[in-house]
Amino acid sequence: MIDDEGQQLGIMPPFEAIRKAREKNLDLVEISPTAQPPVCRIMDYGKYLYQQEKKEREAKKHQKTITVKEVKFRINVDDHDYETKKNHVLRFLDEGDKVKATIFFRGREMTRTGLGRQILERLIKDVEPHSIVEFRPRQEGNTLHAILAPKKTDKEREKERQKAEKAAAQSAPSPSAVAAQVAKPAS
Repeated sequence: MIDDEGQQLGIMPPFEAIRKAREKNLDLVEISPTAQPPVCRIMDYGKYLYQQEKKEREAKKHQKTITVKEVKFRINVDDHDYETKKNHVLRFLDEGDKVKATIFFRGREMTRTGLGRQILERLIKDVEPHSIVEFRPRQEGNTLHAILAPKKTDKEREKERQKAEKAAAQSAPSPSAVAAQVAKPAS
């Protein structure tokens, strides 16, 4: 058993542990029920839950939502129109969004799917320094589409790795809310 200041109190029967927790007007929380003997801690469980919720809200603030923007091409696209749409794709990728490049075939254009594939391959080649290809061009019905995602810089990858390590270090010593069982003090 661990008290509210982090000091180990040793092994004791459950009724005595609950009595000690009630003396301090705190809760007895079972941290590790599978251990032999089970590990319990005296703490203010309501305060603990509040702090966990606060951490989750703070983590949500820093999340970036990735949206998928769509750019539509035609098989008879002119060079200037292609360049304009390519610039839109580059802008979306720089903003951190994924891009779905779509070619829609109408009527007899279905016999010329090779032209559509060439346009998407050209787009993939042109934006290669700024993107990675999540899905190669594939045909579904009368549409051909590819999905491009922004390339991460070395700095961004390093930053994400550090965040993951920091989060793992913070969550390790705290008791798990899932395994916690509470014995509330009598009021």
